[in-house]
Amino acid sequence: MNSTDQNLITSEEPEFEHLLIQADPGQSPVRLDQFVFDRLSQVSRNKIQNAIEAGLIKVNNKITRSSYKIRPADEIQIVFPKSRHSEEVVPQNIPLNIIYEDEQILIIYKPAGMVVHPAVGNYEGTLVNALAWYLRNTPVPATSDRYGLVHRIDKETSGLLVVGKTDEAIAHLARQFFDHSIQREYYALVWGEPQPAKGTITGNIGRDPRNRQRMFVHEDELQGKHAVTHYEVLESFYYTSLIRCHLETGRTHQIRVHLKSIGHPLFNDERYDGDRIVKGTVFTKYKQFVQNCFKMVPRFPLHARSLGFIHPSTKKQMYFEVEPPEDFMELINKWRNYAFHRRDQIEKAIEDEEQQSEPDTLE
Repeated sequence: MNSTDQNLITSEEPEFEHLLIQADPGQSPVRLDQFVFDRLSQVSRNKIQNAIEAGLIKVNNKITRSSYKIRPADEIQIVFPKSRHSEEVVPQNIPLNIIYEDEQILIIYKPAGMVVHPAVGNYEGTLVNALAWYLRNTPVPATSDRYGLVHRIDKETSGLLVVGKTDEAIAHLARQFFDHSIQREYYALVWGEPQPAKGTITGNIGRDPRNRQRMFVHEDELQGKHAVTHYEVLESFYYTSLIRCHLETGRTHQIRVHLKSIGHPLFNDERYDGDRIVKGTVFTKYKQFVQNCFKMVPRFPLHARSLGFIHPSTKKQMYFEVEPPEDFMELINKWRNYAFHRRDQIEKAIEDEEQQSEPDTLE
């Protein structure tokens, strides 16, 4: 990983601003959309109305209509995408793998190695550059530098992303991400065998105080954001495991940092110490095998396999899934074959390690 890549902290977490406005005791009756528009002048009235309809703007924690008349001491809760303030996006004719499209949404398969948003050192060749070209003849909704994206995945993560093509779609999708009702499932290859084989990791994720390029699980909830990851081991290869993860929340590097926190970092994840032999006896042939695996997939194997949500206009449940890329599956097969042909040898090595780790007892 080069220095430019190390400065890229991307996130599965949608970026929203959470605003709370309380009406004055002497507030005169005024429509909700007008009240919000007067305080968010940079946001169009149409966008505000769509956000109210989608439930992104509530009064006293209740969904209401644009025509609702604000009363004294009312509390207005607002959830809006943050402005990224990036440089103007250059449309580029980059092929997109579109899984599904209608007038409201796009479902896109992002390959590993593709950056989602332009950033320092990556102003071109990103998914947003590609969307800017693909949607060049379509009115761009919401924040123009996002081109309808309401969530992200890491550069090295492959998988599914949803794009809203209208203000209405973006508002509805943003509400579902904010409510954690979006269904997201990931496949990952991790070091070791997580125990139990099916469980939940809960931890507050924030910046690592010793390394600002990493995230960390903090005990103090004031130092990080509440995060929940459900995992299940699908197949064990003794020294590594193929697991499925379901995200209840979507924090920066959530899967990577949560699994690192329980001693099972993603295979070949340099940032979280997975790019070395974490499990297994280091002998020459095994070391060479692992190094060959690193070369086969020179990134951490993490794949956003499925995505489920309620369609913004039809209100029907939508569900999409796509299998991991070919090199990911080849890596899994390589570990599967290794475990099968060396089962007895591996089991003996594990047994020896366990015996060596047991404390001596006095007769």
